[in-house]
Amino acid sequence: LSVKPQVYPAVIKEIRDEVSSEQIIVTIAAGVSMEAAERQFGKEVKIVRVMPNTPALVGEGMSGLCCNEYVTEEEFDLVHKIFESFGKAEKITENLMDAVVGVSGSGPAYVYMFIEAMADAAVAQGLPRKQAYTFAAQAVLGSAKLMLETGKHPGELKDMVTSPAGTTIEGVRVLEEKGFRGAVIDAVKASVEKSENM
Repeated sequence: LSVKPQVYPAVIKEIRDEVSSEQIIVTIAAGVSMEAAERQFGKEVKIVRVMPNTPALVGEGMSGLCCNEYVTEEEFDLVHKIFESFGKAEKITENLMDAVVGVSGSGPAYVYMFIEAMADAAVAQGLPRKQAYTFAAQAVLGSAKLMLETGKHPGELKDMVTSPAGTTIEGVRVLEEKGFRGAVIDAVKASVEKSENM
């Protein structure tokens, strides 16, 4: 079920009589708990709840998965493998699903805004627009890959770039002065709260 949460009742009503206890329902909707989905089916059904994200379109998705008590370990593994075929997938408990929505479900939008802002700054300094987007996007891609592949803490990697009295620490100082971390934390928190209240 990869439709918008507001149309779940209509879609489930249309298919519930055709769904058997042997089928696995994979639900992909922010704010729709497994219990809420099962209640709409009006019977015991196997549910795997997933929150993927748009980078799945290029094989770099990040999905959080959980399941109800009717799903066997083998069945869960099957669904898990499907989601690993287009990125990374982690099993979580359902109470953490709203946090997944906030950080990786909504996160790509924040990253695109960051890339756009960096590119705008580069254009203001004379770099052609197309090149500015390439430099900014590759900086984000490479930085994320370096962190994931080395397993190093992001703070340690940041420290590797910030030379004493250098250019980077000056930019970091400005980001801190402008409340960069607080703004990101507040954005994720707002997304989580919206997911909780859907």
